[in-house]
Amino acid sequence: MLKLVMLLLLWAASCFGSASVLIVVGAPGEEEFGKMFDDWAQQWKDACNKAGAKATLVGGATNDFDLVHTNVSQAATNATDEFWLVLIGHGTFDGKEAKFNLRGPDLSATELGDWLKPFRRPVAIIDCSSSSGPFLAKLSATNRVVITATRSGHEQNFARFGGFLSKAMGDAQADLDKDGQTSLLEAYLIASREVADFYKAEGRLATEHPLLDDNGDGLGTPADWFRGIRATKRARDGAALDGLRAHQFHLVRTAAEQKMAPDLRARRDSLELQIARLRENKPGLPEEEYYRMLEPLLLELAKLYQER
Repeated sequence: MLKLVMLLLLWAASCFGSASVLIVVGAPGEEEFGKMFDDWAQQWKDACNKAGAKATLVGGATNDFDLVHTNVSQAATNATDEFWLVLIGHGTFDGKEAKFNLRGPDLSATELGDWLKPFRRPVAIIDCSSSSGPFLAKLSATNRVVITATRSGHEQNFARFGGFLSKAMGDAQADLDKDGQTSLLEAYLIASREVADFYKAEGRLATEHPLLDDNGDGLGTPADWFRGIRATKRARDGAALDGLRAHQFHLVRTAAEQKMAPDLRARRDSLELQIARLRENKPGLPEEEYYRMLEPLLLELAKLYQER
């Protein structure tokens, strides 16, 4: 009996901070799209199984709107682990409101934004549908990563981004910085690159341009602004660039990351973000002030790793 208890405790320790993932498969419209969307959803489920993450699939009911609402509302807890919402399907835009097509009533960006207001835990929303661009501004918030398959609601053709992203999430080859795990940022960059390559190979004008927002300003950063995993191109208005927080979201984590308690990981991520942003601002700071601000952050980070 004691041995069994010890094994259960060890298992629980190894699963610290596993993400919970809600995968929503929308109305397919045509059979070929339905098969494609099911394949993408299965790739997400496979990645969740590999990660030991809780995966919930919604899609196929008479009224999926209510099921999505229920699942999102239940996820709005004080938990410190990540909640991922993946929307796979088609979208529409009427010039005012973008919607994700469900069986039954469609889900608007405004409605989803209202549902997410109670959340305090880290959240990633990945909208793989056409016309998904307006979701980015409506859902952007602190401690949240938002990815859309298009940069505007007017990119209304079928979006292929979701297929490339679902493949990248469980693909070790998408680990650009070779740290043993693929971050959401890395998967976004790989998938965006493959979208661009597809249209180039087909000799067609690209009708989808993915965007990522993780700093809460609702503007988003395209993948071609990145060199490696760092955004290097500057916006004309000097707006902050994205990518730092998204690089801290990992679905399939290394063994060491899995064993780190969620509160400890949250402290670590916060410190690393502060250090990264301070380094970005280094050119505008006197050298003495820069190091004065950097030292306590590095010391606290070192202390945190000693506590692991």
